Amino acid sequence: MVLKAKIMDELQIERALIRISHEIIERNSGTERLLLVGIKTRGVPLAKRIQSNIAKAYGVEVPVGVMDITRYRDDVESDDMPKSMDIPVDIENKKVVLVDDVLFTGRTVRAAIEGIIAEGRPSCIQLAVLVDRGHRELPIRADFVGKNLPTSLSEIVSVNLAENDGENSVALYDMAE
Repeated sequence: MVLKAKIMDELQIERALIRISHEIIERNSGTERLLLVGIKTRGVPLAKRIQSNIAKAYGVEVPVGVMDITRYRDDVESDDMPKSMDIPVDIENKKVVLVDDVLFTGRTVRAAIEGIIAEGRPSCIQLAVLVDRGHRELPIRADFVGKNLPTSLSEIVSVNLAENDGENSVALYDMAE
């Protein structure tokens, strides 16, 4: 893999997440019935950062859930896998915002939606991503996007977060070289 470009640094990630946080509140007319659900692995710290931004700006602590979508993937044999979701409130009639690092084919999001629906019936499901790189295989789009980044299929978007990787950055790599 060859580094092609540094896409976002720590400050750019922070600004994008602050903007996404405000957009979530605006789109949902406040925080009532709002639930953030981070998709493991990097969606979880992003959801917690959005929660923190909302708490700082609006004085409300929105609940954050954690979801491992492995059980719901369509490319993994997963019938006997235990459910791995930690949702602190009942999903019924909530405005669920799924949070992930990169939107690519849409398959992870499809699996997350299936997992949410297996838990209950939310009033709506929205999607917040740090990077939307295109190349959808399913008709899924993000409601809140930190950065749109057109890519080729030979490129990889690497999101690093301090909570997982010790640094905050987004970089673009080329696998073809």
